[in-house]
Amino acid sequence: MQQLSVLVVDDDREVCEFVETFLVGEGYRVDTLCDPTLVIGALRKTDYHMVILDLVMPHLSGIELLGQIRYIDSDIAVIVLTGKPSVDTATESIALDVSAYITKPVSTTELRDTMSRITRKKGLVRSREEEMHLAIGHTIRRLRHARRYTLAQMARRTKLSVSLLSQIERAESSASMATLYKVAKALDAKLSDLFGDY
Repeated sequence: MQQLSVLVVDDDREVCEFVETFLVGEGYRVDTLCDPTLVIGALRKTDYHMVILDLVMPHLSGIELLGQIRYIDSDIAVIVLTGKPSVDTATESIALDVSAYITKPVSTTELRDTMSRITRKKGLVRSREEEMHLAIGHTIRRLRHARRYTLAQMARRTKLSVSLLSQIERAESSASMATLYKVAKALDAKLSDLFGDY
């Protein structure tokens, strides 16, 4: 199962952490960079589906970096996330084919809707099976947090490895029905509860 990967670029570490925490919870694989001069190297080493890019950064502006990104990859989805919107930067961003131009502070709803729209438009939409794995993983994580269980405690209760439980929560591994039964039992939930609308 392919997990959609996102590179978040912002010199403000708190913004990077906020976006990373939210997107990981949504099932994305996320890397962050606070130094814009490292972005091109990262894009050459890793196959990202999307870049979320701040415009005002030291050493290299977001518009300059966007131009460099387009030089090496004309198709990658880029979301501009800026605290200082202007007609000029919006116009330049559009000319460089950004997928979205969002002003800070961004709400999780706006970011989720924007990411969903872009993944559909770019043909990156997850399959129904991937969506089901994500839904199961989110439900297990939510129930585990509600009961204040750590992954290690869940591993003891289920006799499953911490690594496997973590992979299931992140939708990186598909679990057997027997495994999901053990997880549901450990969470005092019904097996059907883990599937939500699926």
